[in-house]
Amino acid sequence: MNGNEHPLVTVLMPAYNAGPYIGEAIDSVLQQTYRDFELLVINDGSKDDTAKILESYTDPRMKVVHQENMGLVRTLNKGLAIAKGEFIARFDADDVCYPERLEEQMAFLQAHPDYVAISSEADYMDEAGNFIFTYKFKYYEDDEIRAAGFKLCPVIHSAVTFRKQAVLDAGGYDPNAITFEDHLLWRNLAQHGKMKNVRKSHIKVRFNPDSVTIDEKWRGKEFLDLKARSIQQGFVTDEDAALLKEILRKQNFAEYKKAAYYSMMGKKFLWNQHNATQARAHLVTAIKAQPQKLEPYFLFALSFLPASVLDIMYKKLKG
Repeated sequence: MNGNEHPLVTVLMPAYNAGPYIGEAIDSVLQQTYRDFELLVINDGSKDDTAKILESYTDPRMKVVHQENMGLVRTLNKGLAIAKGEFIARFDADDVCYPERLEEQMAFLQAHPDYVAISSEADYMDEAGNFIFTYKFKYYEDDEIRAAGFKLCPVIHSAVTFRKQAVLDAGGYDPNAITFEDHLLWRNLAQHGKMKNVRKSHIKVRFNPDSVTIDEKWRGKEFLDLKARSIQQGFVTDEDAALLKEILRKQNFAEYKKAAYYSMMGKKFLWNQHNATQARAHLVTAIKAQPQKLEPYFLFALSFLPASVLDIMYKKLKG
């Protein structure tokens, strides 16, 4: 495709201060085996060299929009409004697509018109690109996802491709559902068709301290209860929207996010790789950033157990 005015797929990539990673992300999209797409990158007021990197590309399949900072949810809804594709492939500016992602996802959606979304497993990596673990779902088929009642987020956001009109009919991304806008969307999208996860990784997801979402367990019970009732009812009330903003205001500061990131990395190295040395190094950093948080201490103590014991514990925790 050379600047096709009517691409079948829009790869929607919001970007905020993604300079260290966005080039690799873009290249992985432009190198897809599937060709009928546009890559829509929305630079959400980045303060680093993201804009400069974006302007260095001349591929006609790529469209760049620069804007003042609007936040992720409003940026995603804007992307839906201006995307030319009938299908939207979501993708994050610090992740990497495997070459066959679009080809395989589009083949499925075109062959199954009753499905509105397809996602995949993902290979997770650290900020330097080193493999950590492969995320596998508890539920893969539509009937399993529905039976679980959407208590767990059913798909990986940056690995999903969906039918744009179905998402618009579902109301798009709720601007009140900050940090769980995708989870709420999938719950509402299920009313418009089926979903599926495939047993293969279509992307690599990067954990990095600047963009990673804080582990929801760190958000606390008040947040978890608010999210649960919002998912159950399909929307966030005005009262809960105000409460959510206050919770996030108290938590979204540098040291808290740093501690949450390094605690999560320690957990992944402990449970998924049984690499006690790496786990302890990350957990010590988390403890120094937020010494009042108990989770890093607990994980640090567990890191001295044999790998065989940790494996048994992990399997029991995962059910």
